[in-house]
Order: sequence, then C-alpha cells, then structure tokens
Amino acid sequence: MPNGTLEHVNITVSDPDRSARLLQELCGWHERWRGPSQLGGWTIHVGGQHDYIAVYNHSSPVPRFAKGQPLNHIGLVVDDLDAAEAVVKDADLIPFNHADYEPGKRFYFFDWDGIEFEVVSYA
Repeated sequence: MPNGTLEHVNITVSDPDRSARLLQELCGWHERWRGPSQLGGWTIHVGGQHDYIAVYNHSSPVPRFAKGQPLNHIGLVVDDLDAAEAVVKDADLIPFNHADYEPGKRFYFFDWDGIEFEVVSYA
C-alpha cells in the first residue's frame, strides 16, 4: 500500500499578499514561491519545507461556495495558541468556538474570504 502525506492545499482568496502575510505570522511559515498561475491569475505558496498552502487569485471572478461546500475548514497546528489568537485579532479577524478537549485546545476563525480555519495546539 502506498504511504502518503498532504503536500499542499490551494485556496482562492481576494488578496493573496494579505492571506500570505497572515499565514506567515500565524504559523511562522515562509513564502516558498510566487508567480503567475498556469490558468491565469496569481499564486503565492506559503508553508514549510515539505508542505504549504497556495493562496490563489484568478484574474476573473471565481464563483464562491457556501460554507462546508465543499470545504469545512483548514486545520493548523501551532505551539502557542494565545500568540496565534493575537495574530488573528491583530488582523481584525474574530476568533470563535474556543474549546479545550482531547487531544488539544483550539479556536476557529473565518478569513476575509469566508474560509474557516481551525487553530489547534497540542502543547
């Protein structure tokens, strides 16, 4: 049986630079690549050495999906949940649904484009 890992997630956002900055501040990631998309538009890859989130913006309007269709949320692991929440608040985004249950503490937030993120710490 093959053995796999998640390499990247590609999301459509209204402002790739803004979204890339948030992910870098929230997770301590770096910009891996930026440039024109093969299908038109602009993409920035933000992540670590082996995985990343591609924040993409198409040059023409892209239809939006209702929450949960097809994506429920993107889960991010951080080592300092309070510091991560401060980054979210500093970006004028609103953390909600704070919870502390096995295996970790977490909160959620919607970005400027309605994409839901779960931020969890197992520390």
